[in-house]
Amino acid sequence: MPRVSKRECVSRLPEVLVNARAAARRQLSGVERWAVELAARLPALRPEAYAIARPPRALSYQAGQAWEQVALPLRARRLGARLVLNPANLAPLAWPANVVVVHDAVALSHPEWFSAAYAAWHRRVLPAVVRRARRVITVSRFSRAELAAFTGVEADVVPGGVDERFTPAADAARARRSLGLPGPYVLCVAGESERKNFAALAAVASALAPRGVSVVTAGSRRAHHGAPSSPAGVRALGYVDDARLPGLYAGAEAFVLPSRHEGFGLTCLEAMACGTPVVAGAAGALPETCADAALLVDPADSGAVADAVCAVVADRALSECLAAAGRRRAARFSWDATARQIDALLAAEAHNL
Repeated sequence: MPRVSKRECVSRLPEVLVNARAAARRQLSGVERWAVELAARLPALRPEAYAIARPPRALSYQAGQAWEQVALPLRARRLGARLVLNPANLAPLAWPANVVVVHDAVALSHPEWFSAAYAAWHRRVLPAVVRRARRVITVSRFSRAELAAFTGVEADVVPGGVDERFTPAADAARARRSLGLPGPYVLCVAGESERKNFAALAAVASALAPRGVSVVTAGSRRAHHGAPSSPAGVRALGYVDDARLPGLYAGAEAFVLPSRHEGFGLTCLEAMACGTPVVAGAAGALPETCADAALLVDPADSGAVADAVCAVVADRALSECLAAAGRRRAARFSWDATARQIDALLAAEAHNL
């Protein structure tokens, strides 16, 4: 049997352990999507440099926190990892070499939108995680400024991407059939929470009803977000899986996201990639992410949101113009590019250890 030197053994140790706790969740939002995509794409770039850590099963929020704070650093130590990449806001405080992706600081800037326990946890833990990290990454210039205001830490900005599944050719007919959507509809993909401003959708539904166009939402409800019930006239589909989501986007007359705060706005880009015109709130990072490829409106003005959506539905030329601009905009974002940027930052950080 050939002998293996100590130097060769050390060289085979993973440079980075990827915390894929969020990727193990049954229902994926934009934050979880980061964990899924990076866990898949980073090892493809440098297989020898990465190892992936997942909980043994889907865990409750509290059990997941315990796994992240206790089991994850033990795993990193056993593997001899130099860094732990945490793509979903939090990181193990006991590990001395974290790189953390923080998507926003909304629990610090707007604690009233969350349960008291959730807001208190983030108020204690998020600043500590950010200040102790070797490097902090965030997803937009808006989130970088918000993080700096609350923690004093300047983060690197790496935007998210759009998966190749999101295309105008997605099977809209299949999504309609399986979800029971026989007529035209306007879509909002977002988890139910105060900041998503679902109340504005009631005005949209009322304005569209005479045209025979319905308003539907897709997304999960999380208890710690203190979410209200769905507004009158809006059909809540609940969580829609990855197999049907592209078709759901592609079949919509328009996509609307009237959020009062977004760290990035991934669903707007997914809708754009599917050729669906977008109306978005002029708040948070949405103007930065959407640029001039969406109609941006004051999310506090429900009437303005409704008027903008009605204009897109009624005006074919406007709809086609926004759809074309959206496809061009979405084409600028890819998960491969995101992974390459993250990999470069991690390689530089590992070199500095």
